[in-house]
Amino acid sequence: MRLLPDPIRRLAAWCAVTLLVAGVVYVGIRLCVEFKTAVVPVLLALLGTALLGPLYRRMVKARVNRSVAAGVTCVAVVGVVGGAVYIVVAALIDTGDQIVASLKDAAKGVAEHFGAAGTSVEDLAVNAKDLLSKFGGTAASGVISGVSVVGEAMAMAVLALLLVFFFLRDSHRAVGALRSLVPRASEDLAEAIGRRAFEAVEGFMRGTTLIALIDATCITVGLLILDVPGAVGLGALVFVGAYIPYLGAFISGAVAVLVALADKGFVIALWALGVVLAVQVLEGHVLQPMIQSRTVQMHPAVVMLTITAGASVAGVLGMLLAVPLTAAAFGIAHELRERYGDEVSAEGS
Repeated sequence: MRLLPDPIRRLAAWCAVTLLVAGVVYVGIRLCVEFKTAVVPVLLALLGTALLGPLYRRMVKARVNRSVAAGVTCVAVVGVVGGAVYIVVAALIDTGDQIVASLKDAAKGVAEHFGAAGTSVEDLAVNAKDLLSKFGGTAASGVISGVSVVGEAMAMAVLALLLVFFFLRDSHRAVGALRSLVPRASEDLAEAIGRRAFEAVEGFMRGTTLIALIDATCITVGLLILDVPGAVGLGALVFVGAYIPYLGAFISGAVAVLVALADKGFVIALWALGVVLAVQVLEGHVLQPMIQSRTVQMHPAVVMLTITAGASVAGVLGMLLAVPLTAAAFGIAHELRERYGDEVSAEGS
């Protein structure tokens, strides 16, 4: 190795480190996939804890017992989430037929204009049935392995809620537990990394929730002014889609424009598109810099690659978890750079 120039040796060292890290990450991902029934509730509980931490800490500062504060927080979350789900489901039930009919009319219009060599809506339905009949059994056997998907999802949700309770109640012990798991010489570094990662996830969750609420409210008001059918349901779709950056906003906005096109015509569809684009511009140039200025900022290309990787590993759930986990990784990287960047620069010079 001494015969090689210094740049080549440094490149070889970096390649070895990259391969080692990639191997460790791959093994970790495979283990998480194998034990997803236990891993997913833990990740969801961490996200929930990051979102609910400020409320819990305020109650503790008000001298409320930690167990009571954690329990009240979890009950409040169940009430808010349950009420929100009820409102969204009720709105979708009331306006779902209108949305489906509008989308069907839009599909028929597209088929009439571009369907000379294409396929009609009825043909698409027949083809979909054929595909389901051919591959439905295989897909079902791959997804359902002796356990009901609904039952498994409910079990994971309950476990995640219980973990949120314990994570909140015992959050004051987290630092001590982390320090006890690492060598004494690395305790300060482990604590700093853990704090930075959790702060990044906490900031991301709070900021995303607030941005999602503002986006959904603005788009719902705009659609109501334009008298687009199913405005409340479409606003709920915007809120949920905001947790998948860029892709969720694109899909929910496209659905809103299609519904407006089918029910109100081309002019109203253009107005609906203007509302969606205006909200996205407001989010990108005002809300994101102002609300998430204290969290880890990621380039849109990094976000899209992260979402794609998460979808390939765990589907929709992977898309939801990919960005906050990447935010935690960026937080750790920034902490390490702040601690060791000066030392590396000094050695290089």
